[in-house]
Amino acid sequence: MGRDNTTIREATESDSTAIAALAGELGYATTPAEMRRRLAALQESQNDAVLVAVRAGKVIAWIHLSRIPLLESEPFAEIRGFVVTESERGTGVGTQLVSAAEDWSRERVCPRIRVRSNIVRTDTRRFYESRGFVVKKTQNVFDKTLG
Repeated sequence: MGRDNTTIREATESDSTAIAALAGELGYATTPAEMRRRLAALQESQNDAVLVAVRAGKVIAWIHLSRIPLLESEPFAEIRGFVVTESERGTGVGTQLVSAAEDWSRERVCPRIRVRSNIVRTDTRRFYESRGFVVKKTQNVFDKTLG
């Protein structure tokens, strides 16, 4: 158990509906079935983990982590997705999940952890900076839909 009776654990298939609903809070609408499929694929990966924060039997937050092996440098961990339900923001659950992510990263011999965030999410930037993250670069993200 964590602070305030919050448990941090690996996500299970039965968490898919709650994870999908939380993703929707950040504008990433998905169905429980789609989330179940995505979660299953990540659970098969040796380089990914999805952790959830549970309080009173309810999933209130999740974080997706990846170990990124590189040719040009040592591997690092990356927070690929992270959401705390709006009513729980500011309660410390986000800090608990980031701490768990750092532990996961250390266990996988990753000397650093990275997160990317849209520049319009100013509260998110303050959250990460207050936990020791520093802005390393600004970049463009190019996307191409393949048909």
